[in-house]
Amino acid sequence: MKAGLNHFLSPFRSILIAYVIAMVLFSILLYLPISHQEGVEVTYAEALFTSVSAVSVTGLTTINVSETFSYTGIFFLALAIQLGGIGIMTMGTFVWILFRKKINLSQRMLIMVDQNQYKFSGLVNLMRGILFVALIIEMIGALILGTYYLRYFDTAGEAYYQGAFAALTAFTNAGFDVTGQSLIPFANDYYVQFVTILLIFAGAIGFPVLLELREYISKKNPNFSFSLFTKITTTTYFVVFLIGVLGIWALETGHYYVGLDWHQQLFYSLFNSATTRSGGLSIMEVSDLNKATLLFMSALMIIGASPSSVGGGIRTTTLAVMFLTIRSFALGKDDVKVFGREIHPDDRQKAFIVLSVFLVMLFAAVTMIVAFEGGNDIALIAIIFETASAFGTCGLSMGITPHLSIPSQLILMALMFIGRVGLIAFLFSVRRRETKSYYKYPTERIIIG
Repeated sequence: MKAGLNHFLSPFRSILIAYVIAMVLFSILLYLPISHQEGVEVTYAEALFTSVSAVSVTGLTTINVSETFSYTGIFFLALAIQLGGIGIMTMGTFVWILFRKKINLSQRMLIMVDQNQYKFSGLVNLMRGILFVALIIEMIGALILGTYYLRYFDTAGEAYYQGAFAALTAFTNAGFDVTGQSLIPFANDYYVQFVTILLIFAGAIGFPVLLELREYISKKNPNFSFSLFTKITTTTYFVVFLIGVLGIWALETGHYYVGLDWHQQLFYSLFNSATTRSGGLSIMEVSDLNKATLLFMSALMIIGASPSSVGGGIRTTTLAVMFLTIRSFALGKDDVKVFGREIHPDDRQKAFIVLSVFLVMLFAAVTMIVAFEGGNDIALIAIIFETASAFGTCGLSMGITPHLSIPSQLILMALMFIGRVGLIAFLFSVRRRETKSYYKYPTERIIIG
């Protein structure tokens, strides 16, 4: 019986169950009356949707957070965002270290799955580093924004409260806000936008990148060199970011940007390109953009952030490996080389599997939501945008989430959940255990394409 349970609870399934438990727990906390403002009632369905969105660091909501939750509820929400942002195993490792518990092999396997690692060595130090770097960045961001917000709010307490939550939600790419209007009140404040963009970058670029950058700056190791992961993910992330800036500007220059000064156009493009990668914060009504821009931003949300980061999507390395593989095929090469290294065949296979499964699930989700909302007057582009935002754990919205039926909201919750744990972890959790094949069939070629 115990052996059967251990077989069923693989590291991948254990991580998924841990996130489900966290989402249910926070839904109960957010449903409690102490979490609501006086006179405000919240259904359990609304509390559950908010909890799933917070733990998956997405930001889609069916309620107005600032008008619904009390300070206690905001605290629970921030805790859920923090847990989802840095990962359950990072927080768990911190608790184990705090109570001087020895981290055994099974726990190290859970850490490896949660953070997309391939080796056991250095996992505990990795968890320490992630927690340290995340808290330091959030504290610095809270101090900078809170101090700057003194000009916007009546009291220092309110300014630093707003600054702390803004720093947390920007770094974790959670997309939540306690202003009630996201960052629209700061649409013309380039300082707030620039700090927010930097925080989004820091959270989405990947924790391994931040730790390697810290090691490079400290110069403790004279022979230090950046890993292939850091080189690929950083290059891809900023190339896609620049493509996003140019694409949004080109698509809106004759539409939303008409009559705006060049610097307004620049910061609208910079911020929207950054936030669509997983940030979820907005400085404008997204629904005011034209359909071409909304489709383009949906593609950016599908690409998402980097692996081992707070963001979702197919991830930057998936896009890079696919592009490099196609490029090698076009050049008549069997191997894929970049930065003086060769990409492992297993990683090339995973990249195409991730994209294929992602697009199939996205198409299926859009189709089902369109079917469920057949009686509602909701545009197809809005459903595509909302679905891409949920699966990419972005959180940008055209405002249709509260108006969707319960079945459609359940689909979005499932997408946010899978987007947070990652498609690879999800696929491995439903995959049957490998069995040895004792015979082979003759090989035969088929026509492809």
